[in-house]
Amino acid sequence: MTKPPIPQESLDTIAVWGGEDGPAFEGATQVPVVHSVAFGYADVDEWQAVALGRSRGHIYSRNTNPTVAAFERKVMVLEHAEAATSFATGMAAISNTLFALLAPGDRVVSIKDSYGGTSKLFTEFLPRIDVQATLCDTDDHDAIERAVAAGCAMLYLETPTNPTLKVVDIARLSAAAHRAGSLVVVDNTFATPINQNPLALGADLVVHSATKFLGGHADALGGVLCGPAELVRRVYHYREITGAALHPASAYLLLRGLKTLHLRIRQQNASAQRIAEYLSRHPKVGAVFYPGLPGHPHHAVAARQMRGFGGVLSFMLAGGFGEVRAFLPRLRRAHRAANLGSVETVVGPPATTSHVENTAAERAALGIPEGLVRYSVGIEDPDDLIADLAQAL
Repeated sequence: MTKPPIPQESLDTIAVWGGEDGPAFEGATQVPVVHSVAFGYADVDEWQAVALGRSRGHIYSRNTNPTVAAFERKVMVLEHAEAATSFATGMAAISNTLFALLAPGDRVVSIKDSYGGTSKLFTEFLPRIDVQATLCDTDDHDAIERAVAAGCAMLYLETPTNPTLKVVDIARLSAAAHRAGSLVVVDNTFATPINQNPLALGADLVVHSATKFLGGHADALGGVLCGPAELVRRVYHYREITGAALHPASAYLLLRGLKTLHLRIRQQNASAQRIAEYLSRHPKVGAVFYPGLPGHPHHAVAARQMRGFGGVLSFMLAGGFGEVRAFLPRLRRAHRAANLGSVETVVGPPATTSHVENTAAERAALGIPEGLVRYSVGIEDPDDLIADLAQAL
């Protein structure tokens, strides 16, 4: 679960080599997939030492596994964290973190623009265990600070947000939360460690849906949490008991994807910028939401805390959902699917992707219009993607 110290190298190099400096099986140059459920010991004292955490090793793959541990170490060093633990999915990472660190009577403060599944945790599931959630307007940092100052156990942020691409000031809000004695958790899925490191900006914990950009190939589910060893240990203990463990085969695929993360993100950053600029000039597009655009209301904050603006943008079609329904089937170089962060471009409306769990009224209350299209840029030639958007529009 931990492997200090963190190498002081470029993120490009860490993406390739990070977390893989342990002994290789039979001289293998790649981390092997260890499918074994259990790990045996001839010596009972050694077995007990590993079981109690006094010695390194593995007992049972619901707890730890060699392939999974290599994935955790790689993300850990990319996020410049002390420890990391993984989960079967991104939502498992988020839900386990919330349920492990919050207790009945606690209050959590968050934003209205979080991912639909996360929002459901705040509005439907946490209240069942007497945890109150206050969701603030994402644009109003003063209101978030007032809500935190009123008392809370946790400030939960997502930036950039899914699917409206709003950006919150991690450093400012983390400082406000720490003044109030609150933990800060940041969902870094959209930005990735290549573009943004929340821990360096003051957050206590960072969470990812590894299914998305970290894996990058839409073939493995997973989630990961990074941060201080003691906090991660508490969440790990909850996960090992509740059982949402990452499968070693998925960990292997995520590891393989991470090795090209820096290359993919570099391409997706550049392509998304060009596509956002093109769409912002198109007469059939009512608005474009991308923090790399100078006209984006949070552009200055994004430029200060991000190294790149990410591979996801969203835009409004003036004709509403009817126009979305006509537009999407005309795209030739985009999967119409509920995913993002892949090497292929993926597109869809919130009604079938990020906020499918919500009703139209709930989406409206969260500030998500029905005419919105989320566009996750792949690694294709941006000229081809622009041409595809042009003919579809």
